Amino acid sequence: MEPQRLWRSVLAELELSVSKATFQTHFSQSDLLSLKNGVATIGLTNPLVRTMVETRYYSLVKSIIDHTTNENISLVFVVISKKLVLTEKEAGPLFTQTVDSPRLDSVGAAKRLHIQPEYTFEAFAVSTTNQIAYAAASAVAKSPGSAYNPLFLYGGVGVGKTHLMHAVANSMLVKKPSTKVVYCMGEEFLNEIIEAIQTKSVRQFKQKYRSAELLLVDDVQFIAGKQTAQEEFFHTFNAVHREGGQIILTSDRSPGEISHLEDRLRSRFEGGLLVDISPPDYELRAAIVNIKSRSLGLQLTTDGARVIAANFTDTRAIEGFLKRLTTEVSAHGTELTPDSITALLSSRGQVNGAAPITKRRVSPQEVLDAVATFFNIKSSTIKGPKRDRPIARPRQLIMYICKIELGLTLDDIGGLLGGRDHTTIMHGIDTIAHELPTNERLREAAEGIKQQLWA
Repeated sequence: MEPQRLWRSVLAELELSVSKATFQTHFSQSDLLSLKNGVATIGLTNPLVRTMVETRYYSLVKSIIDHTTNENISLVFVVISKKLVLTEKEAGPLFTQTVDSPRLDSVGAAKRLHIQPEYTFEAFAVSTTNQIAYAAASAVAKSPGSAYNPLFLYGGVGVGKTHLMHAVANSMLVKKPSTKVVYCMGEEFLNEIIEAIQTKSVRQFKQKYRSAELLLVDDVQFIAGKQTAQEEFFHTFNAVHREGGQIILTSDRSPGEISHLEDRLRSRFEGGLLVDISPPDYELRAAIVNIKSRSLGLQLTTDGARVIAANFTDTRAIEGFLKRLTTEVSAHGTELTPDSITALLSSRGQVNGAAPITKRRVSPQEVLDAVATFFNIKSSTIKGPKRDRPIARPRQLIMYICKIELGLTLDDIGGLLGGRDHTTIMHGIDTIAHELPTNERLREAAEGIKQQLWA
């Protein structure tokens, strides 16, 4: 069987064996480059995808090829630079379509409407944590006003709510740049209605919102408890919905958890589809690092992407850190190795002049106590002379968190841990930094401790 025909058969089997999101992300642009002497060479689009397929799906792909060929085939995965032009139906989350003139027209329309043109379905990485939200938003984009109306997306910061909302708008604008899209934050809606009352321009306000074909409201929880805003939003919602317009709302919590929200609004919000988006898992964060680094022109290695994904749980923080890397590369010609990335992590509090990410102030002693509690070890034991692994690993984790998260000096960390020297502290930090991307148990421990400290 010739390679292309064989690979089509393999892909058909894979599509039935894995989720749609996994297939689109990992296999939709793969290719069987050759099958010689019992070795199948499979091309994948980037190093991160290659690593994921090789580590997670090697056995599955091999069993399908073996069954199809009736041979014992070995697999070799390589990165290919070939760009495949896909139809909109075929394109998957990690891949970008060619830009045509309708897309260019839609970009201009998006910018005028305060929609981020780069927030597209093609630029959205999918995993089990956001697969339902991605599928729902895609359905809404294909059939606005009828699929799920309203679509209510909720979850924490940086999980992709706004991205999916804007992706629907961009998809509709590609098809019809003149689509009447209205996008605002919940707080903006509140401020606009107050200003409209003060300036006697309520009629224009109502015309703007109630004539929308696509109404997008980010952080809608901010209108809760504001009587005038809730009254106007209730009528706006009814008017848009009645005329067949699509409504998409986002919030940091479900409608049932929004305090002081009027029952009639809660009822309407719950009348569509509610989707909870969980924080991204490690694999999804690694994919996001890869996507965003490409858009910024950063040439990250797979190991470098893993280091970043292992150290951040918030996608906005990932994007901020990547911008910091871009600045470092431009200004100082920094080589993007795992070591250089780890070194920059310790000073990641401020990115490109932006305000630092605000966190509860945590003391070094709190870190020590949290790690000791997590591993069920006495703090005095961690500070003591024992070097066996059950004690040394928690001690190194304290060194790492104190350096990366608190920005302590090596002297301060050494003093906290019983007077240990610079070399010991540096070795401990480097050990954790290099193992986090590949050691799942260590990564879960680090994230659990950080969540306990900053929840």
